[in-house]
Amino acid sequence: MRKGAVEKLRSQLEEAAVKHTGIRENKTRDIFSDRRYITPDDLLVTNYLRRRPVAAFNPGGMLLNNGMVMLFPRLVFDYYTYNSSIGLILINMDDLLVRRIAKPIECEIVLWPDKIWEFGHGCEDARVHVHGDLVYLLYTGSKHYHDERGRLVKQSVQALATLELHQLDCPAKKLGYFSVMDRAGEKTVMGCKDSAFLKFDVSEASMLLRLDVGDRLACWRGKADLSSMTFDLDSLYPVMLPESWEHKVGWSTNAIEYAPGKYLVGWHAVMKEDLSYKNGLAVVDEVGKLLAASNYLLVPSGVNEWYGDRGGVIFGDTLILYEDRLIWIGGVSDYAMGVFVADLDTVLSSLRPV
Repeated sequence: MRKGAVEKLRSQLEEAAVKHTGIRENKTRDIFSDRRYITPDDLLVTNYLRRRPVAAFNPGGMLLNNGMVMLFPRLVFDYYTYNSSIGLILINMDDLLVRRIAKPIECEIVLWPDKIWEFGHGCEDARVHVHGDLVYLLYTGSKHYHDERGRLVKQSVQALATLELHQLDCPAKKLGYFSVMDRAGEKTVMGCKDSAFLKFDVSEASMLLRLDVGDRLACWRGKADLSSMTFDLDSLYPVMLPESWEHKVGWSTNAIEYAPGKYLVGWHAVMKEDLSYKNGLAVVDEVGKLLAASNYLLVPSGVNEWYGDRGGVIFGDTLILYEDRLIWIGGVSDYAMGVFVADLDTVLSSLRPV
């Protein structure tokens, strides 16, 4: 990518620092009081020699029409390199809510690191979108790849894979990872992760993403060409930036259209005071423009949520609307999964227009 294009993104970020900060306060209203957990001990991996992961967290997921929740947890079997794969589990929604899940829960690995751009930390933190008969899995490839000059680059990439909705017992098909393309057709891979689809068809989609631009890690929006696996440079705009007490912000979950042209999505912030992750919700339109945002609505509490390989974290990755409730399913301190339930009206009343 030419220097002018890089400067364009940095300039947009600097302008957004004036326009898009000051929209949130350092206040917490922890409305997800109904909580339960799924631990690594609850899982039984069926297609790998080692049956029990040491960590199962940050699950992307979606509610299917048959009442089953499809979850894709990040699995770790070795802490030495934190090398991750992505599994698949299916749980009945009603059983999940009333805490009567039959255990062990069978889990099949559907994505594992076998590409150079997954070498290191592997396949991480899925976000799920279903379109037609395909399940689209956005995931982070971490941390190495070779660039066009053959140099080994250490950087996270936003990767994409698909699964047949009616053949979930088959491995996912990897489509590659996204790069940024300018008007001249020049492509550059930029650090990118934590993305979600908004308006979607098989060839292009509007998306939420987190780009590594400058020293501010912020929430962005843009348009993606799925056939070329590129983001249109001219479509990329910052949406939400860290406030003065935050180290960084990013998107956390899939986006759900809860009203025509309005999408609800989770976001996270890392706090400067203790490096904990706190979470809120936002409303965006079909191209990702920010319409409303909350303060913090979901924060770690107690030993189970504070103590883990990366402590003080509730992160990602799934939002589900079910009856009159919003269900947030995320990782807990990089070792377990948490299911957090709140009343939808309470959620919506916590959002402020921007």
